Amino acid sequence: MNNYEKLNELKSIILSSDSIVFFGGAGVSTESGIKDFRSKDGLYNMKYKYSPEKILSHSFFVSNTDEFYKFYKEKMNSLKYTPNITHYTLAKLEKKGKLKAIITQNIDGLHQKAGSKVVYELHGSVLRNYCLNCGKEYNAEYVFNSKSMIPKCSCGGIIKPDVVLYEEPLDNDIYKNALHAISNCDMLIIGGTSLAVYPASYLINYFKGKYLVLINKEKTPFDNKANLVINDSLGFVFDYIDKNCF
Repeated sequence: MNNYEKLNELKSIILSSDSIVFFGGAGVSTESGIKDFRSKDGLYNMKYKYSPEKILSHSFFVSNTDEFYKFYKEKMNSLKYTPNITHYTLAKLEKKGKLKAIITQNIDGLHQKAGSKVVYELHGSVLRNYCLNCGKEYNAEYVFNSKSMIPKCSCGGIIKPDVVLYEEPLDNDIYKNALHAISNCDMLIIGGTSLAVYPASYLINYFKGKYLVLINKEKTPFDNKANLVINDSLGFVFDYIDKNCF
């Protein structure tokens, strides 16, 4: 099938499905201007004093909190970015009753900003922050705009972003909810992810529905299991969905 035929097939599948789940990665937000991690221009291929994998680890946060926040404030601030056509179209599918949940590996909060309600953030969110000492919660503006490099609570404790760092487990409740959503949908759309990160990628093994659709610029290890694979940008595909499925 050529791309036009694939898009028509995608339209037919969406219109015939009543329970859709979207599983997304960094590619969902790159068209909003947020850099991904593993592409040639991604964060992991830039030169830093320490590797990003090391900086974004629990042990580094504890032992080098100042260096952690120097990188975090410079590279992880998503407040200046806005949702793109993919975020908005997914919100419309949810409002229409077709999309039951979004499962995301992103921490930027753009799905909620676009209007989506049921979003399972596997890796947490920069929008939520809490004091390690007393548990008081703080918004992202407080953290990113703090005058001191390390944001501090009114009690004097260090504030930590509610994001899952390397060496930290996923939130069990969020993982269970994501697993339940995938296990019970009839259509799973996977977009903007290389499916290289475990345990997030392992969730896909729980899909028992009718249609598995993969949308990604590059090939993934799960392409041979999909009913439909579209190797194109999410923006192009979801612009088509927005104009033809409502």
